[in-house]
Amino acid sequence: MSHACEHHTPTAGSILNLARYRRVLWVALWINAAMFGVELFSGWHSGSLSLLADSIDFAGDALNYGVSLAVLSAALAWRARAAVVKALCMMGFGALILGRAIWSLYTGTVPDATTMGVIGLLALVANVAVAWMLYAFREGDANMRSVWLCSRNDAIGNVLVMLAAAGVLGTGSGWPDLLVAAGMAALALQGGWQVMRQARRELASGPDAAHAHDDHHHGHSH
Repeated sequence: MSHACEHHTPTAGSILNLARYRRVLWVALWINAAMFGVELFSGWHSGSLSLLADSIDFAGDALNYGVSLAVLSAALAWRARAAVVKALCMMGFGALILGRAIWSLYTGTVPDATTMGVIGLLALVANVAVAWMLYAFREGDANMRSVWLCSRNDAIGNVLVMLAAAGVLGTGSGWPDLLVAAGMAALALQGGWQVMRQARRELASGPDAAHAHDDHHHGHSH
């Protein structure tokens, strides 16, 4: 789901207070990185694959914010190379989750529903907090406006984890967790593949096309 959250850094002219924007990006990065660690640990500890799958979103968002900070004025080619790394991570993690889901079908593992519900709620709060911090910059950059779609998708993932927790608690079965995890992992694989295709097109376009892309973008910004 985080493939909808491509955050490219705006120019100094599009954001009046670039220093504040940079600080907000750092805070957003650390929140997402921390929640990735929390969901990763909780997912393994509780046996919840949907928590592990949801952590993909936080990892992808943290990487997006990190790239925005690292390549403030980088060329399109460098942003595309960073996107390739992100796509490989997303697809690799998605494949891992699907593999564990298949394994759980044979072992019949039932995750801890309480942990799933509590961590899912914490993740929802974290996503809302990040969206609130970035609200002031929603008009500063065309790509940053996609944070609303990004936040919506991430929140849906958090709600799905909590619904899976309720399903596990009510049925005493791990099936709700497996179904949610499989769906989220499939979205990660699809998103990673889309990001990879776009990045490869940008890399294949060469520097001339990259300049044309930038000129076209600036032409529309006036």
